[in-house]
Amino acid sequence: MSFRVRVAVATAVAVSIAIAVASGAALLVSRHAVMQAVDESLIHSATQHPFYGNEEDRVQGAGFELVLADGTVLSGRGFPVDNAVLDVAREQSGSRFITVEAGSATLRELVVPVPVGTEFPCGVTECQLTQNAAQVFMTDITGQRHQLHVLAISLLLLTVVGLLLASGLGYVAAARALRPLESVTTEIEEIATESDLSRRIADGGPDELGRLRRTFNKLMNSVDSSQKLQRQLVMDASHELRTPLTSLRTNAQVLAAGGRLDASEREQILGDMIVQINELSSLITDLGELTRGERSEENVVSLRLDELVDEAVSIARTHARTKGITIDYVGEPTTAELRHDRMVRAVTNLLSNAVKFTPVNGTIHVTCREGVLTVSDSGPGIPEGERQSIFDRFWRSPSARALPGSGLGLSIVAQVVREAGGTINVTDSAELGGASFVVTIPTTQEGS
Repeated sequence: MSFRVRVAVATAVAVSIAIAVASGAALLVSRHAVMQAVDESLIHSATQHPFYGNEEDRVQGAGFELVLADGTVLSGRGFPVDNAVLDVAREQSGSRFITVEAGSATLRELVVPVPVGTEFPCGVTECQLTQNAAQVFMTDITGQRHQLHVLAISLLLLTVVGLLLASGLGYVAAARALRPLESVTTEIEEIATESDLSRRIADGGPDELGRLRRTFNKLMNSVDSSQKLQRQLVMDASHELRTPLTSLRTNAQVLAAGGRLDASEREQILGDMIVQINELSSLITDLGELTRGERSEENVVSLRLDELVDEAVSIARTHARTKGITIDYVGEPTTAELRHDRMVRAVTNLLSNAVKFTPVNGTIHVTCREGVLTVSDSGPGIPEGERQSIFDRFWRSPSARALPGSGLGLSIVAQVVREAGGTINVTDSAELGGASFVVTIPTTQEGS
């Protein structure tokens, strides 16, 4: 079933329900008004003429009966007496209205209790009741019932006609209302067919359709940007991989002519190849970490950030000793919602970067308190003009291109920090004179 048909059906059903409810309400109101008028006329008769003295008063569609508790009818037109009338006569309960069928006629009756001893006209004299009785005022409502039946049929036909009209008009209205949506669908299908991610559709007005158009354009912008970033990542990765692969191939070719190499030269080439393989391994690891994006599959858990940093510092000290570098750490209990492995990688990258650029016998200060991690070193620092680029993929400072590295470490740090809802900034270290990286992570509660 197409969307247009579903809209038409929903419209027809809604209109039909509305007509049916209105028709039912009209029928109930009409029936109540008719019955109320009949009941009021019976009450008027009972009030004005408690006992009819002449037969003429009991004709022309109205009737009157006086029924004793034993079922004897003292006066009347011979209409049937049912149990409801006898109950009123015997129990002397309150007055009641009843509807009875008498042959082909329908009667509406007002039954009024009459106590024993009540005088009533009988011929030219007055008679006195020797037992309880009930006085019945009645009127023929066959005509009114017939009119209500005709009204019910008319309203039913009106509902059916309304359903048919609503179906047809609903389909036409749905077609006109959905025409702009079909236009948008056609444009989107053309974009999908042509695979032109640079194409956009008109924004439209402030209505829901315009919102859909603008949302689609935002989606296309995101897809286009993502695809461009992927292309750039592939191009940058291929460029970074080309250098170590070329060196490996050259060294392998030199080793192939091993007869012309002495032992020291062979050992040097093998050492170079190991270094190049390590660079490739590190680069591939960084690429894998980077392409995980900000939607890591690792679960977010509550962690003591200060303890995590303490472990990373302990590992970094083993590498710093080879250069005589001292790493001082001061931490205070800090709890945050983080992905453990990702945050360990980010902190490790920050410390490795600091060790790399800190000179021999230098100093690194690390602090962690209230969700703020600071890593400062006594290295050469980062020039003001390069601070906006250091978190870009594969970007490397001109002064650091001779050093080993893939240019992805700080990119991974920035990505992990954004994933955790935090921020990262780099400034000059007033105490050590080098660079100072400041990472701010939202905390959940104070650790203990």
